[in-house]
Amino acid sequence: MEGSKKFFDSITKTEFYQMWFKNAYSYVTGAVLLSVLQIVTLATTGEPWGVSGVMANWGAWIYEAFGGSVDKWYYFGSQGAQNTLANGILNDPGSYRNIGIIVGALVATLFASQFKIKKIKNKKQIVAATLGGLLMGYGARLSFGCNIGALYGGIASLSLSGWVFAVFMFLGAVIGSKLLVKFFM
Repeated sequence: MEGSKKFFDSITKTEFYQMWFKNAYSYVTGAVLLSVLQIVTLATTGEPWGVSGVMANWGAWIYEAFGGSVDKWYYFGSQGAQNTLANGILNDPGSYRNIGIIVGALVATLFASQFKIKKIKNKKQIVAATLGGLLMGYGARLSFGCNIGALYGGIASLSLSGWVFAVFMFLGAVIGSKLLVKFFM
């Protein structure tokens, strides 16, 4: 046990580990990595990178697992949506991407020694987080995409909708920040 601790301690002190796993990447590096991932995603799945649509599918799969049916819901009314749901979560490339994002974020946080369980200071934090999550999820489905699919994918495909999304996302962030400070802090 002592030998393995020394081994891992020696690895974490190397320049390679510090550069790739401990230190934050520059914005340029992040942009290049996101672009490469977008290209790989499009080339391997034939779909642009998206997150929130898959979350809607996860919600439908969970709802159906408890005996519900989304067959008559407008959002899932198309044949494509029905095929996706019929194929299941394990046959959906978007599920693997989202699971990869979640696991990757955890691993990156652990490598950077930034994992913390924060104490909830008051009930306002719970209300703000819940309300913010619900509004962001609803907005992502209303606009047919989140910041990845609608903004990043839209701009990358030279679509005007990506730029319109960027303007309104910025305005929403400004308004949301002001409401957060006024009512929840």
